[in-house]
Amino acid sequence: MALLSPVSLSTSSSETSIVPSIYRKLSVLPTVVVRSFPSHTIKKSRTQINYVAYVQPHDINRPRSSIRSTSFNVEGTGSTTSLDEEVIIDTSWTEASIKLPLPLFETQSSNSGAPTDDSASLSIAVIGATGVLARKKIFPALFVLYYSGQLPEKIGIFGYSRKILTEEDLRAIIAPTLSCRIDHQENCEEKMDAFLKRIFYLYGGYDNQEGMSKLNTLMEEVEGKFGANRIFYLSVPQEALDDVASSLAEKAQTQRGWNRVIIEKPFGLGSFSSHQLTTSLLSNFEEKQLYRTDHLLGRNTIENLAVLRFSNLVFMPLWNQSYIHNIQVTFSEELGMQTSARYPKGYGILGDVVHSHIFQTVALLAMEPPVTLDDEDIRYEKVKVLKSIRKLGSSDVILGHSKADSGSNFKDVENLMPTYFGAVLHIDNARWDGVPFLIKAGRGLKKNRVEIRIQFRRVPGNIYRKDGGGHMQDLVTNELILRDVPDEAILIRINNKIPGLGMNLEVSELNLLYKDKYNVDVTDSYEQLLHDVIDGDNHLFMRSDEVEAAWNILSPVLSELDNNNVTLEHYEFGSKGPDKAGNLWAKHGVKWLDD
Repeated sequence: MALLSPVSLSTSSSETSIVPSIYRKLSVLPTVVVRSFPSHTIKKSRTQINYVAYVQPHDINRPRSSIRSTSFNVEGTGSTTSLDEEVIIDTSWTEASIKLPLPLFETQSSNSGAPTDDSASLSIAVIGATGVLARKKIFPALFVLYYSGQLPEKIGIFGYSRKILTEEDLRAIIAPTLSCRIDHQENCEEKMDAFLKRIFYLYGGYDNQEGMSKLNTLMEEVEGKFGANRIFYLSVPQEALDDVASSLAEKAQTQRGWNRVIIEKPFGLGSFSSHQLTTSLLSNFEEKQLYRTDHLLGRNTIENLAVLRFSNLVFMPLWNQSYIHNIQVTFSEELGMQTSARYPKGYGILGDVVHSHIFQTVALLAMEPPVTLDDEDIRYEKVKVLKSIRKLGSSDVILGHSKADSGSNFKDVENLMPTYFGAVLHIDNARWDGVPFLIKAGRGLKKNRVEIRIQFRRVPGNIYRKDGGGHMQDLVTNELILRDVPDEAILIRINNKIPGLGMNLEVSELNLLYKDKYNVDVTDSYEQLLHDVIDGDNHLFMRSDEVEAAWNILSPVLSELDNNNVTLEHYEFGSKGPDKAGNLWAKHGVKWLDD
């Protein structure tokens, strides 16, 4: 058994060492049980406890001895308390219960490290709890984690907003959004009731300093006096983000565990505002406390990129400019999503999808193998790619606007936000020299499709140019397709002989369709990302230098937009996008394969 530094029981004649048990599930006595972990400080509190420990007698030769101490020294604090009963011990590391009349001892840690012990509570505060995102995505994802056993037993969920509600009001709003998936139907109603009872609400008012102070008080009441870890999900408008973040940093962080802050995209409304926001955040938090989230990065397809690349030898030697001709990244939605109203002060789809989702996808596709799977090692490789991407010039970009978008109701048509982004990226490094990365991101298009297509180079010296009848036939270039929407799949396009006489070839697809292969419900991206935050895994979240590098790639385009030097190409709702996008692909010798 691993031993801890002993805490001393002082007696009139000697000191007897008490070594707390570690990593053991101790039964809860009439009050509570404290466990200590290595390298943490034991401190006083004001609640009576029973302390369960292994006790080693001072005189190892005596078969039994007893302790009736006048003082209990808390190592490293200089404080003492009294025992109120005799404790009998023997020489064989007997488990003993020591009842202390006043203090509750608990572990302390830094604000941003790992949990101090496995009895620590977890508090999750959703700031902006009555908004659409919180109601439709955040609370349902938390419930899924709760009923699947991914949340600790000591969990409290706190809603915070400027709407005057009671806790019962909030629970009534949330309840209809909760559902049990097929694989967790057992006792579904009971789990829902238990989850809703763990939800608390606080009206924050319009003074965030005062509101966060009240939130801290409420959280402390629910947490009790054990170690407590906290997550703050900031589901608030961009203009409120800075004040909310600074107020919670000052008034609502726990001092008895770690604090983590989730920030929703967009991360600023351009390079300058993003830099200001980053500066403000880093003045209040450490980088490792910040989780800049884009729900699209929580999709299984994104998680699978590194697995596909670095665990399959068949792909590793091909992943470079010698074998790959081009890479196409598509984000296509049918609905207009009211994009102009959604980004009144931003850059439309550039800030919502391109800056985070598209560039992060490209970074994961193009990065060098990380030293380990540690989140910082992965982020280090991603930022190297982002810094290697050439700044976008106007000749490599097509911006468009759907005529059916709600923004078409605006009288000032010059201020419409882009709903379509087509571009060709160039990565200036040895692996990707000369390989165009084609990007198409748009809303109001003809189909819902999110996928990555990797088109390989042609086979040199086509010996199958003529078929059995002497007719010319071309080999199709091989493709690897990673599809997320509509149906998650991995496809490989190959040339294949048609059975029968003669040498006739056709294109075939090797198809791994997830819904046929895996009989499980697909995890929602919010569930995945919240799970990662709880685990302290931030490799799918953008670090400050990644945010800056991504805005830097877009900076020439944003400057042209600011100076009204860019004309948005209008396209019909339900079409494939602006007609001029085809010219952009053709300029680089590429046909957009999805067209």
